[in-house]
Amino acid sequence: MLSENKYRLGLALSGGGAKGFAHIGAIKAMEEKGLFPDVISGTSAGAVVGAMYSAGISPEDMIKLFMKHEVTDFLRFTLPNKSFLKYDGFAKFLRDVIPVKTFEELKIPLHVIATDFDNGKFVDFTSGELVPRVMASCTLPVVFTPLKIEGVRYVDGGLFKNLPVSPIRDLCEKVMAINVSPHLIDEHKENMLYVAAKSYQYVFKANTVDDIKLCDWILEIDSVLKYKTFDLKKAKEIYNIGYVEMHKALEKI
Repeated sequence: MLSENKYRLGLALSGGGAKGFAHIGAIKAMEEKGLFPDVISGTSAGAVVGAMYSAGISPEDMIKLFMKHEVTDFLRFTLPNKSFLKYDGFAKFLRDVIPVKTFEELKIPLHVIATDFDNGKFVDFTSGELVPRVMASCTLPVVFTPLKIEGVRYVDGGLFKNLPVSPIRDLCEKVMAINVSPHLIDEHKENMLYVAAKSYQYVFKANTVDDIKLCDWILEIDSVLKYKTFDLKKAKEIYNIGYVEMHKALEKI
């Protein structure tokens, strides 16, 4: 018998750049155990995976789509006035492969988390045009120029909520979470992009504490921390780690 909650199982997917390929493998492992989310919440890489899966793209097809591309298909350097990189190619990729245009057309309800850069708060997108809001969730400040939607500038949702459990907590009987950015990278490099990335890691780690307490079960995948943010060449390798780690974790439940 259903409780007063709207959904039986919610799935929260963290941000993490290319480490997010582990989300895809983990979802495949969940499917093999008969676990299918009724609602998904995602930040940054988690929003990308959540959008594609919610639109009906299988984990197998999802990883194949990414493996057809080089990182230069998605990103290009620009003069460091407003940002270091542009991601027009990635936005085009999402528009081409996702078979729907709006949240309302998705097969699984989706919550995409971004940061309202003008007002300093996180925003939970659940309606409207899909790809711009997913891209907003991925827009790391400094690395990318803030993305404007309906007059408001948005940046990466991880600044306030890198593991978005709270947006779906009250809607679900149970919430599973997958965190692909659970700890900090120890290496040190003397360049601006590294300093920016490390700074974001501190922020992401700090703002996941409360959300971890809210979920019923969490998988934290430490072994993907060695991969870089834009490590597209290792997509299948990272996918396999997520797949194996989820299978191991589910065997213990």
